Amino acid sequence: MKGLILCAGKGTRLQPFSNHKPKVLLPVANKPIIYYCIEMLVELEIYEIGIVIRPDHSAVFMEEVGLGERWGAQITYIYQNVSLGIADAVRHAETYLNNHSFVLLLGDNLITQSLEGLCHSILMDNHDAAILLGKVSNPRDFGIAEVHENQIIGLEEKPAVPKSNLAILGAYAFNPSIFEAIHSISPSARGEYEITDAIQWMIHKGYAVVYQVTEKNYSDVGTMERWLEANRWMLQLLNDAGQLNIENRHKGCTFISPVLIDTDSELIDCVIGPYVTIGPHTRLENCTIENSILLDGSQLTHSLETISNAIISPQSIFVQNTGGSHR
Repeated sequence: MKGLILCAGKGTRLQPFSNHKPKVLLPVANKPIIYYCIEMLVELEIYEIGIVIRPDHSAVFMEEVGLGERWGAQITYIYQNVSLGIADAVRHAETYLNNHSFVLLLGDNLITQSLEGLCHSILMDNHDAAILLGKVSNPRDFGIAEVHENQIIGLEEKPAVPKSNLAILGAYAFNPSIFEAIHSISPSARGEYEITDAIQWMIHKGYAVVYQVTEKNYSDVGTMERWLEANRWMLQLLNDAGQLNIENRHKGCTFISPVLIDTDSELIDCVIGPYVTIGPHTRLENCTIENSILLDGSQLTHSLETISNAIISPQSIFVQNTGGSHR
C-alpha cells in the first residue's frame, strides 16, 4: 500500500501567509501541517509516499520536507500545473501508484483518528473505497455524505441544502478501481474534478464503498480561524500527554499553559498563554499574548494591549476579534 498527499492548492484563504510558503508547510504547534500527514502514514507502515505539488513549490518542499529521510520513508514529488480538483490531482499520481491500493490525505487537513480501520477495509475486507467522516456544524463548507442503514447512498460537494452533517474529512483509502471512476466523471459546476463525484460513480456502479465516523479532533486548516482552532486543540493534546514541559529560561516571563516555545527564541518580561505557539528566531519584550501563533522571525516589543487571536509573522499580522478580522 502506498500513500498520497495532495499539496497543490493555492491557499488563497490563508494569504498573505501562504504567499511566503505553501499552506501545508505552515505550522500547527510549531510543526508543518504536512509532517502530521507523513507521520500518520509511517505509523501505518506506509513508507512509499507521493506528494502532489505545484512545480514552483519544488525547491521549498525539497528544503523543508526532502525525500523522506527523517521518517525513513521514500517521498516522490508529482507535479500538478493547474489545480482542477482532488480527483484531478489523484489522476496525476496514477503512474506513480502503479496499480497499488493507497491512502489519500489532503495535506491541509489535520486528523488525529488512526487510519488503520480504513486500510483494513481495503486490504483485509476487500472493499473498494473507505472514507473518514465526522460531524460538523457547517456542512455547507464540506463534501457531505448521506447515509442510510449504515450505507453511503450519496455524496455532494459543498451542498446548498445538506442532507446530513457528516463531512468527508480528507482521509480516504482506495483500491485501483478509483481510477476507472476518475476517468469517467466530468468537471463539476465549479469546473473541478471532484473526488465526491468519483466516489458517487463507484456507488452507482455497485462498488463497495464504506466509511468510518470519528469523534476525535480534526481541522481543515484552510482559513485563519481554523488554523488558530487547530493550534489550540493540538496544544491541548500535547499538554495532556505531558509533552509541553517549558523550561522557564526567559527573564521575567510568566507562562499560562498550554504554550509551546521554540528554544531558539528570546522572551523578556512577557505573559504568554494560554494557547500560544512561538516559533524560532522570535524576540518578544514586554508583551502579553494569548491564543495566538507567532511564526519564525517575529519581533514584538512593548505592546500596550493584550495580543489575542492573532497570527503574526515578520511580513504579516492577522487578528480575529468579535467585530471581524483584519490583516
